[in-house]
Amino acid sequence: MTSRVTEIIIDSHDPLSLARWWAEVLDYEVGPPAPQGWVGISPREGRPSEQAYRAAPQVPTIVFVPVPEAKSVKNRAHLDVWSVDRTPEEEVAWLLERGAAHVDIGQGDAPWVVLVDPEGNEFCVLG
Repeated sequence: MTSRVTEIIIDSHDPLSLARWWAEVLDYEVGPPAPQGWVGISPREGRPSEQAYRAAPQVPTIVFVPVPEAKSVKNRAHLDVWSVDRTPEEEVAWLLERGAAHVDIGQGDAPWVVLVDPEGNEFCVLG
């Protein structure tokens, strides 16, 4: 038996807005909001059937779910991004222009840059 990571779930005050932000960052497409308020984003290549998707290795869908509480502590897990067409410095500048912000989580003099998305979720820009 084997398991696959098929979705990464991120709590959010405004799932659709945050899904749109991350979809632009990752060049993903935004799926339709679910009745529960969840919004998923996935690679633009399209998604195979549910059975094929869950059976094969793939890039997980990222799902933003509504929660009432604000983020209050450092994330226990985070996303790392790597630009495919810009230098790390250009990528950081591009992300900052779109609403990301620098954050110090104790990373010291690390070779990556730690940012937060518009709702305060940490992520790293690798280079």
